Amino acid sequence: MTGVVVAVDGPAGSGKSSVSRAAASRLGFDFLDTGAAYRALTWLALERGVDIDDRDAVIRLVDELEYATIPTPGDTIVTVGATDVTSAIREPRITAVVSDVARIPEVRVRLTEMFRAMIAASREAGIVVEGRDITTVVAPDAEVRILLTADEDVRIARRSRELTPEHASTATQLRDRDRKDAAVVDFLSAADGVTTLDSTNLDFEQTVTAVLDLVEAAR
Repeated sequence: MTGVVVAVDGPAGSGKSSVSRAAASRLGFDFLDTGAAYRALTWLALERGVDIDDRDAVIRLVDELEYATIPTPGDTIVTVGATDVTSAIREPRITAVVSDVARIPEVRVRLTEMFRAMIAASREAGIVVEGRDITTVVAPDAEVRILLTADEDVRIARRSRELTPEHASTATQLRDRDRKDAAVVDFLSAADGVTTLDSTNLDFEQTVTAVLDLVEAAR
């Protein structure tokens, strides 16, 4: 990888996935959604009937995770082997247990190695990588490191608009996921050298522009 690496962290509902994807598209960069990999592994475990509480079994499953992403103008297609799991990994059954998978230290180490290999393999002018611990663990040497955040009430409102009507417990889900993930990764405070971008009072376009400005300033 000889291009620019843009690392974006943030809590659930901060908009980091959609903002990072849009920024990558406008920059002509690759895009890597690391959270989707944890969801893909969770999907594979449930499909295989693996007990999420069986840590050793989940760790072994990483070797069988044929994870790939295919950027498109409107979205990013996520595949496991030959199966398109883009929609499946966003189902409530995945959301309910993905944090349990993501907090297994050995899983995080193995997937971090995979992410770094994907970053190194990029042949575009740059790559935007987003997730929970990108600025501190996955790509601590990235040229641009951003913590994208927003007030909790704003994040809950944004997440609610993304979900279908049957997902009424948005606030509970968001707080529970943040609580579980915060036990493993500090994604609520910026590390040294990381720029905090608070989008509480910004709309989507303004947030994307702010990210683009940070990338431009680093070039």
